Amino acid sequence: MSGILEGKRILITGVLMESSIAFHAAKLAQEQGAEIILTAFPRPTLTARVAKKLPKPTKVIELDVTNAEHLTGLEEVVRKELGGLDGIVHSIGFAPQDALGGNFLDTPFESVSTAMHVSAFSLKSLTMALLPLMTEADGPDAVSGGSVVGLTFDAQFAWKQYDWMGPAKAALESTSRYLARYLGERNVRCNLVSAGPLGSMAAKSIPGFSDLASAWDTRSPLAWDLTDPEPAGRGVVALLSDWFPKTTGEIIHVDGGLHAVG
Repeated sequence: MSGILEGKRILITGVLMESSIAFHAAKLAQEQGAEIILTAFPRPTLTARVAKKLPKPTKVIELDVTNAEHLTGLEEVVRKELGGLDGIVHSIGFAPQDALGGNFLDTPFESVSTAMHVSAFSLKSLTMALLPLMTEADGPDAVSGGSVVGLTFDAQFAWKQYDWMGPAKAALESTSRYLARYLGERNVRCNLVSAGPLGSMAAKSIPGFSDLASAWDTRSPLAWDLTDPEPAGRGVVALLSDWFPKTTGEIIHVDGGLHAVG
C-alpha cells in the first residue's frame, strides 16, 4: 500500500533537532513516500547531522530566508535535486532576545523588524522563490500546483513572555491567508498548523517558556505531551497530501483542543 505522499517532492525548513516538528514532518513524509530536501540556517552541518537519523538520506542546503541571493538561487538548486516541487514546509521563526521575555514595551523597531522578516515575510518570499517549480506540470496529463504548510503558535491570544513573536505569528497567519487568496488560481494551497507548546530548541529560547506551557497541564481537553512533536508532524503531512484538496487559508490546531475552551 502506497503512502499519502507517494511521488511527492517536498522542501522542508527548520530541521534543527529530533525534537523539532520539522524533523517529524520530514520523517513521516519519507515514510509516506515523499522525496525531500532540507534547508538550514545558520548551521547546515547541525541539520545534516540530525538528518542522518531520518529513514532515508537527504540533501541539506544552506538557506537564509532573509538573503535575496539565497532565495534567487533556490529554484535552480531544488530543480537539480528533485526535478520539481509539490510542497513546502515553512518551520522558521526567530526574534532577538530583547523582543521576548516581558520586554514588549521596550523592544526597538529593529528587533521587531527582524522578527517580522524572519518569522512572517519569509513565508511569502520562500513560496514565491519556489512557485515556478510548483506550477509546472510534469507531463500532458499532470496537474500543476502544490501545498505550502507553515507552523504557528495561536496568535489570537497575548501569551506571557512570548511578546513580539505573538504579533509576528499573527502576521504569519495573515500572510498565509493572503497567499491562499492569490495563489488559489494556480492550484497552490497555503495552510498552517497551530501546534501546542513543545520542548524544541525554538521554545527553549523563550524566557519563561515553562510558565507559558503550564496552561496545557490544566486546560487542554486532550492530554498534551511537551515531548511529543509527532502529532503536529502528522498534521503537516496531512496538509501536504491530496487528502485536503480544497482546503486553503486554514489554520489546523494540533494543540490538544486548548484553543477551543474557555
